[in-house]
Amino acid sequence: MIRYPLIGISRHRLGIDGKGVTSLVCGAGCPLRCRYCINKKLLAERKPEMISPQELYVRVKRDDLYYRATGGGITFGGGESLLQASFYGPFREICGDAWQINVETSLAVLREQVEIAAESVDEFIVDCKDLDPDVYHRYTGGEESLMEDNLRFLLKRVGPDRIVVRVPLIPDHNTAESREKSIEKLSTMGVTRLDVFSYHIRDHDELYEKKHHDKQEENGE
Repeated sequence: MIRYPLIGISRHRLGIDGKGVTSLVCGAGCPLRCRYCINKKLLAERKPEMISPQELYVRVKRDDLYYRATGGGITFGGGESLLQASFYGPFREICGDAWQINVETSLAVLREQVEIAAESVDEFIVDCKDLDPDVYHRYTGGEESLMEDNLRFLLKRVGPDRIVVRVPLIPDHNTAESREKSIEKLSTMGVTRLDVFSYHIRDHDELYEKKHHDKQEENGE
């Protein structure tokens, strides 16, 4: 049976991870080693819980009314969400079409996983880091070309309307000029939905504390 390596669920997120009210379902596992990674702290404290599509549905369905009323749903994050691409089809069969299914992804995965996800995911929220190969490698330890190739494929497969690309300014790693070059290149690739922002270390610490609190709340602690 397909299982999802659950770290925690953050409920009632509005306009942060897709349209409407969403629940962020955080999973374990990632091929990258990013400098400012929240999940490193979370995974140091607990092992992921392996749950089935039906078990996840039972946990998130209490917010069904919010999802339906706002056009929201479930956003799978990570770690790298597309490592669990085979989970989304079975989960879609259970929750139906009334919920939006989004994934937050670096696209640093095999093409096969992108293809599988494209069959059942409504919106892809892509964290591209930076399109300069050196900047990307220094920050993530991975190869920018893999992300870019998968993004080009995804643009052709599902179209730009279902893809949001996040373009951050990362302290001590890229510059405003480098980010602007990334934005220009993404535009020429056909990306029409951009989320341009800056990383703040304090924000990462606050998000970690929120995820930690949400996990305790979920467990009744």
